[in-house]
Amino acid sequence: MFNNRDHRQSDQSSNRQGSERRLLRVYDCRSGDNHNNRTELNTSGLDFNDFLQILRRQFTIHPRETFVVATTDRTVLDFDKFRALQDGTTLYLLQNGNQPLTKAMEEQINFKPHYDTMIKSGMYEYYSSEGRNSLPFAFAELIDNSLSATAKNTRTRIIELRMLFDEQFGKPAVLVLDNGCGMTSKQLNNWAVFRLSKFTRENNTLPSEQKGYVRPAPVFRSLNSDISYFGVGGKQAVFFIGNSVRMISKPVDSPDVHELVLSKEDFERKERNKEDIYEGNIIHRKPGDYSRVKGKDEHFLHELIKEESGKESFTAVVITGIKPEHILFLKDNFEEWTRELAHTYHYYIHGVNGNDGVHKDTNPDHSPEIDIQITMREKPPKCPRMLNLREVDDDMQTLYINAAADTFEFKAVTGQDSGRVEGIIRYHPFLYDKETYPPDPQAVQADEDEDEDDNENESLQQARGKRPIFECFWNGRLIPYTTVEDFSWCACPSKGAKVPKECYSRFSGVLFTDDRFQVTTNKLTFMDLEIRVKNKDTLFMRTYNGKGQTRGIEKEFTEWLKTCHEKLDKQVQFMRFKEIITRDDLTVKKRQHPWSVFKSIRWDGKLFKKKDLVRFKTKSYYNATVVRFLLFGDHETDVFATGGEVELILEPKELYGMTKIVPISKIDKNTSKEVIMKNIDSDRAKLPDRLKVGWPKNNPLQQNAVHPAGTAIGEISVHILDRDGSSVSRLPKISQSTGIKLSVQMTIAQQVGQTNKVIVRTLAPYSPVWGFWFKEINKKNLTKPGSYKLSLTTVVNDAQTTFGGRDLPSHTINFTIKEGPAVSFVVDDVKFTAHVGVLFDIPLHLKDDCNNSTMDLPSVKPVLQGSDMNVSYEGVDRSGTKFIIKGVKARGKFLNHHQSKERDLKVNLPGLTKDTQIIKINLLPGPPRSLHVKGNNTIIIENGNPAKFDVEIHDEAGNLAAASKLIVNCEVEGLQLVQIDCSRSGAGQLLTKKIDKKIIQGEPQYLKVHFTVPSLKSIEPVVRLLKVMPSNRVSLISLFNQDEKVLDNSMISCPAGSSLNRLTYKLYDEAGRMVPLSVEMAPTIKVSWKCEQNLQELEQGRLPDITVPKQVEERSYQVVYHNKESSMSVSFTVISLPNEPNCLKATLPQSTVKLGEILSGIKLELIDTYGNVTNSVTAGCETHITVDAEGLDKSTIDFKWQEMNRFVEVTGIHFQGGTPGLRKLCFTYQKYEESVDVQVTAGYPAQLQLITKLQQPLQVLNGRSISTPFLIQLLDKWGNPSSEEGVMLGLEPLSSTLQVTTAAKQTDAEGKASLLVKSVSGQKGHYQLTFKGSFKDKPILGPSVNLTVLPNPNKPVGLTVEYDNTAMFCAKECFPVFQVTVMSDDGSPMTNFAPAAVSMWLWEGEPSGKTPPATATNLKCNKPMEKDRKNCFYFRDKEIPERATKHIIQFSVQVSQQSRLFSNQITINVVANKPAKLAPDSHPAAPVVSCDADIANRTLVQNMTLRITDCYGNPAAQNLDGWVSVCITGSPGQILPWFENKSSTCQIKLEKGQAYIHSLAILENSPGEDGSVYTLSFTPVVPMVSCSLDGFTLPFHFYNDAMNQQKMVDLLRKKTEITKFIRSQQEYNKDYELLLHVYTDRVLTTKSKDKKLRDELIKYNIEITEITSIADIDSLLREKTAEADKLLNMPRRVCTIQDNFRGQQDVLGMVGHLAWLENDNVARVISWFIRGDMDCVITKTTEAAWKIYTDTQGRQQVMPVDGIYVPTNNSPLPHLRNGQQLFDAPGNPIFARDLLIYPPDLHDMESCVKVFHNILGNAIVMDDLRSASKYRVEVVKRKMPCPTILTRNGDCISAKGKFGGQQNKAPPTVTPIFGAPIPKSYYTVKKEIDLLKHYQIAKKTKEEAEEERDTHIRSMNSPQMMQKHKDLEEKQNQLEAIERLLLSKSARPVKRAADSVGSEGEPSGIVAKRGR
Repeated sequence: MFNNRDHRQSDQSSNRQGSERRLLRVYDCRSGDNHNNRTELNTSGLDFNDFLQILRRQFTIHPRETFVVATTDRTVLDFDKFRALQDGTTLYLLQNGNQPLTKAMEEQINFKPHYDTMIKSGMYEYYSSEGRNSLPFAFAELIDNSLSATAKNTRTRIIELRMLFDEQFGKPAVLVLDNGCGMTSKQLNNWAVFRLSKFTRENNTLPSEQKGYVRPAPVFRSLNSDISYFGVGGKQAVFFIGNSVRMISKPVDSPDVHELVLSKEDFERKERNKEDIYEGNIIHRKPGDYSRVKGKDEHFLHELIKEESGKESFTAVVITGIKPEHILFLKDNFEEWTRELAHTYHYYIHGVNGNDGVHKDTNPDHSPEIDIQITMREKPPKCPRMLNLREVDDDMQTLYINAAADTFEFKAVTGQDSGRVEGIIRYHPFLYDKETYPPDPQAVQADEDEDEDDNENESLQQARGKRPIFECFWNGRLIPYTTVEDFSWCACPSKGAKVPKECYSRFSGVLFTDDRFQVTTNKLTFMDLEIRVKNKDTLFMRTYNGKGQTRGIEKEFTEWLKTCHEKLDKQVQFMRFKEIITRDDLTVKKRQHPWSVFKSIRWDGKLFKKKDLVRFKTKSYYNATVVRFLLFGDHETDVFATGGEVELILEPKELYGMTKIVPISKIDKNTSKEVIMKNIDSDRAKLPDRLKVGWPKNNPLQQNAVHPAGTAIGEISVHILDRDGSSVSRLPKISQSTGIKLSVQMTIAQQVGQTNKVIVRTLAPYSPVWGFWFKEINKKNLTKPGSYKLSLTTVVNDAQTTFGGRDLPSHTINFTIKEGPAVSFVVDDVKFTAHVGVLFDIPLHLKDDCNNSTMDLPSVKPVLQGSDMNVSYEGVDRSGTKFIIKGVKARGKFLNHHQSKERDLKVNLPGLTKDTQIIKINLLPGPPRSLHVKGNNTIIIENGNPAKFDVEIHDEAGNLAAASKLIVNCEVEGLQLVQIDCSRSGAGQLLTKKIDKKIIQGEPQYLKVHFTVPSLKSIEPVVRLLKVMPSNRVSLISLFNQDEKVLDNSMISCPAGSSLNRLTYKLYDEAGRMVPLSVEMAPTIKVSWKCEQNLQELEQGRLPDITVPKQVEERSYQVVYHNKESSMSVSFTVISLPNEPNCLKATLPQSTVKLGEILSGIKLELIDTYGNVTNSVTAGCETHITVDAEGLDKSTIDFKWQEMNRFVEVTGIHFQGGTPGLRKLCFTYQKYEESVDVQVTAGYPAQLQLITKLQQPLQVLNGRSISTPFLIQLLDKWGNPSSEEGVMLGLEPLSSTLQVTTAAKQTDAEGKASLLVKSVSGQKGHYQLTFKGSFKDKPILGPSVNLTVLPNPNKPVGLTVEYDNTAMFCAKECFPVFQVTVMSDDGSPMTNFAPAAVSMWLWEGEPSGKTPPATATNLKCNKPMEKDRKNCFYFRDKEIPERATKHIIQFSVQVSQQSRLFSNQITINVVANKPAKLAPDSHPAAPVVSCDADIANRTLVQNMTLRITDCYGNPAAQNLDGWVSVCITGSPGQILPWFENKSSTCQIKLEKGQAYIHSLAILENSPGEDGSVYTLSFTPVVPMVSCSLDGFTLPFHFYNDAMNQQKMVDLLRKKTEITKFIRSQQEYNKDYELLLHVYTDRVLTTKSKDKKLRDELIKYNIEITEITSIADIDSLLREKTAEADKLLNMPRRVCTIQDNFRGQQDVLGMVGHLAWLENDNVARVISWFIRGDMDCVITKTTEAAWKIYTDTQGRQQVMPVDGIYVPTNNSPLPHLRNGQQLFDAPGNPIFARDLLIYPPDLHDMESCVKVFHNILGNAIVMDDLRSASKYRVEVVKRKMPCPTILTRNGDCISAKGKFGGQQNKAPPTVTPIFGAPIPKSYYTVKKEIDLLKHYQIAKKTKEEAEEERDTHIRSMNSPQMMQKHKDLEEKQNQLEAIERLLLSKSARPVKRAADSVGSEGEPSGIVAKRGR
């Protein structure tokens, strides 16, 4: 501000301005009431003080009033700035620099064009639009300015193109608005100057404030917004659009709005008035002030200016006077020109990666978004149109990006000018049946009449056409009229291409350049881009992630293109995989296998399948039938590929008879099936069709005629005719070859059994005169009776009767030869063997005169005569060709049955020429008829001896008869059955076992004997009586005492220990007589009480003495007599009795008693000398008995007399307290005493003691185990350790929210139990575990331990699923990408699961709870892609089911072998795909109709609903209407039946996608051919559907009468049933075969895996040969597990710090637990060196560190990883530089951090490395102190810092060089210390265990697979399956028979013409159909 004190003196007069004129315009704006208070001051030669004085005078300013003088840009003047003012400058006089303007102010400006207008005016004509409307390019010039203005915005860059075509707001206008930096008045003045580029313009009123142009730093894709360039485009654009422009702008930090108006009208007015055209005024006003806008034509400006309030900066370009043609174009072509703008600014709008519909990462550098909004307001009732260019999805770059499957990025360096070119090539593959290269509707297409032969890349027209490859962008903006055709390295080579040439038409490209490449001023064309880029000095290289590669770009591009072609082009869809085969027809072995066989393909939208007819071309065109499709590679599912081969059978087969394999591309896709069939039929018509047979002698051989033997067959002439009746002698020509000659062969054959015996065969050549001629057949050839066949057959090559798989025409005549009358007879066998009494037959053969068998014989009676025998017969029989004498019987006697005699038998048949024959008969004995036993009926034997019997078998004549299996049974009562075999001789002798019958009172015994022949029930049994007499054998022994009393089986009582003397014995026989004793009998007597016996006493009948037992007992004694013939015994019992009492005996029930336990049941008895209990104790004695012992509680003792057992029972023995040990119990009764020892043990368990010492609270991760087992001891109530074994102990949490998995344990022999907690699961928090036990149903309470549960980052607890839930699920399309994340217990995603562990389950129906049903389909996770998130699993390209209904999706992760974690179930609705066909709800059977009066017989369909469905049968057009055209079709020339409307066509209404047919019938007496098959065609017509829909066809049978109709209905019904059965059975068999294939594949897979694992085990030196079973693997696993446990539990150094924080979220643990050190000395010195950090807790985040700090009230030191800085460059050891040693380093220096070993279960090793780098720094470890000292000296000599050096001996040299003393020496024992690592051998054993477990699973899987396959094979070969195959074959035969019958019934004898139907539907006549 200025006042009087602000004036300063000018320095020198020389500092004043010169005499040059300088006129300044000054507005007094201090108050708002001065209207246009302006003055012009000449300031030539004045300084700033002078100027201020003039102002004070001019505007009457008070001396004390403060004011400022500022430019229109609000730059406040001072001395220096005043000197820099230019002539004509406008100034404001203000109260302060920020004073708002109360009224608008004008500033006169000059905008003469720059001289560049002259020198560059002829460079280019501006809008040369190449046939396109150039209005969008004019808009682009204005948007360029807005982009430059918003380049430095920190918020969203908003650019609006607003079109106002509503006359109520004023005349039409176009507005371009932005929220950029705005323009100062100087910048607005510069804008008006034509060709004032950014390089030459001055942007400030004051030269001292000028800043030159600064080129922006290079950015990716050159998206630098630096595109407002030449100072030309804006002016050209606005006057191209309209004739007037109003520029409104507010710069940043300015309170004023600046306006400039330029118009064509104003320019013309100035020119007329001879005024300066390039002078004008800038209006300065406050925001929102529209007071200067007066006219109605600009009423819309009021609203626009109102919007200014609150805006920091902006610019608005208002264009009026819009040309009418522009308005029309903008209205009518809104989508077209907005798409053009979206294309031009595509990468500014969508970011460097463009509008990628899949990866929406449009803003990777987080720069402000750019919104380009288009608004068009028209006259009502039309609604305003609004569009954000980001919403345009059909501009060419969007189409290119989203149609691309892969990209190839590169860059080019153009030489010394350092021009920056970046490029992208995008590949658009061929998919399914079309190119995916997006079409450009605005591209210039090639002339259709252009000659295609001159284009060597004809196939390039398929995709890109003639469009160039590269579009070109300049500073991120499209230059539309410049494109680059290609580069040499990406152009299609003329030869030697590694991919098909059409691949070179499947990619598009983009080039991005910076402003070092010149463009025309209108930014439509590059001036030098293509020349410079294609210069030979330009270097191209491929880029990955922005970095260039050194390999040749041509090789890189060719490999990329080849990969794209092989992996992305999907030209042919191969479907219905069948099998994998090896092709031996190929010469290259590596191409022979594998070839996948498919049944069908889809190619170019057409389906080709097996058995289809096709036309293909090799050298010429051929017709063929498809056999199969072949694709190289192992493809077991439907697959898309770019090629393949097809195996074909050339048609007609009869002509070619061969198959060919050709590329699929050879198939002519455009030839219709009808044309192919017509061509085949034409070729087939030229083949031989039938024979014409003639009989020149008029003696034709009739079919099935009967002739006598010797008949002659006359001469035959034959002609071969084709289907048209023309005579042929050769086969048709194939290609250029001549036809093969034909011949006719005549064969006469006799049918012999199942074969034909050829009698005559002859071949006739062709003669043009008489054709084929055969001479007469001689009668001698036909003498044998039987069926004969005369065959005339066409042959080629003199023998071949078939050609091309088809029988050549032939003619067959069947006839019969019959035998003559009988004249003689013969016998088959002239020798017979006969048996007496056995009937036999004599067959005779009757012969005619030609020696043929015959039955032409009158009635005759045979006569039989025999020698030495009687012969008779029953009758005769005529059977076939035999005359049989039935029932002949012969009888005769034999002197010797072993010899037979031959005898004569004469046979006579009276009446024949030769009537007698003699037959030799060998007569043999007849069959058995009776059984004979020799001797009397009663047989006598002595008891103990066997019996003998002689038996014989006789025939009916009394001869001995022998026969096979002729066994005679002899059965004696009480004895075993005896048998004799009489098969050879017919006789034999039977011998029984010894008969030992019990004799009663010496009387004889009688037995019956039965004789039978079991094999012959006709022979009567024979019975005999057997008398058994008593014998003199010893049968009884008796014992006697000294009183001759019998002791047999008696009881004898004696005192214990006494003797029993003078015992004797006696013997008796069967008759009761006493047997005298002898020397021989003495050894046969044995006694049980003595081993050695006195034989002399035994001879005299005396027995040894017996000593009575000393113990009271009963003992049995036995005397035995035993010799060879018999054995017997006798026994007695001795009872020993107790003696007098001797002492007192106490019997304890147990020797051990617990403290507090009552001991009862003690028995007190008096015993004798031998310990026998006496009966001396009596009732009442219990009062005299006492007991005593140490610690005995006598209060409960009681003595009870037990009367029954006669002893005293002591109860209530009870010890209380004391130490367990041995106690004595002393009992006293009268003079008797007894002492017994009792072991007293601890009492019953009453307490639990926790022996394990624990630091509480315990900390455990959720789901983890407690590693330390709890050792529990039982105690009694006195505190003594109890050794009670088997007491069940356990533990349980006090909180129900905590789940603890542990196994209850029983105590061992010491009363101890070790409880191991396997897992603890629960929410984070503090809990208590209580130990409990139970003994004899009584609880035992124990101690409790405190427990803290921490979240487990390694425990999965849930699955989150992300997908596009707005997507529509169309049948058989692909699901959207499902993104699955496994969440851990601490809420973080888990990454340690393999993709194979994550599954997707899909099923139809309703949700099934928490797990999928068994029928759900399991889909596997896709392999991760490069840009996928590492913590997610992706399911891509999963096919949607084809059935449109509700489906459920669920995801799972395999946590372990036994458990899965499931996500929530997702319900989706599968909807129908695109409408494709018309189909009925249920397919009706083929109707059979007749044209009679009954409507039921004329009905074609009834109650049938037809629906529009997709390809998979889902209703797909519920909202579409139309009609269904129904017509009847037939063969060409066939008369068609009529509907009831008297036409063969009709229409049915189609509503909501369905048409209901209540009834559709033919007309009564309708025309049509009887027995014909017609087709009922239903064709949908839906106007709303652009593509054609497949119709539905239904064949039907037509008959003239109802009877034939009913027969055909029955046949068709039966055919349908059989066809259904056959189809079902074939599918069943196919499923069985497929299942066998699956089982076989599984066996092969498991065997391969088994072998692979075996090889792995061999590498680990595991003796795999010893492993033969699962049990062997289990045994080896137990050994290896024990070995691993032993290694793991070996004593080793451990860190003793209690890590209570590890496992919490984002906590790594304490430093001492994060690493191991192997060497003890190194561990000691490093632990000592960082002793202050050993217990520091390391966290991942500062938040986690603060949480621990807060929880411990600051007592625990923490270190967050995110607060650590470690240099990224790992500097080497000081003595190393650039890989070279600076000096020889003694003592083996190494960084201390490099000696650390990190535990394998560490989750974030990278953070741990960072932590120890931070703690240890560059500390070095060396061998000893002296080496360390030398090392430091050498390092310091080289002027380098030396870090701390530690030695393995424990010394330390600090970084300052200090060593020695206790401060620099580690003590011998350091606590805490780093732990030692687990032995390496442990990990080797663990690897072996893992391999063994995998091998165990693989072996088990292999065995199961083999068993499944074997079971399946057995099932396939089972009788049930064989029967099913047999049933199938029978049904197929039945079906063939029905089809033949149907074919025969389909002959059409009559047809009813259309004109034969009268006006009322009655027939007027029948036209007879002439036979062929």
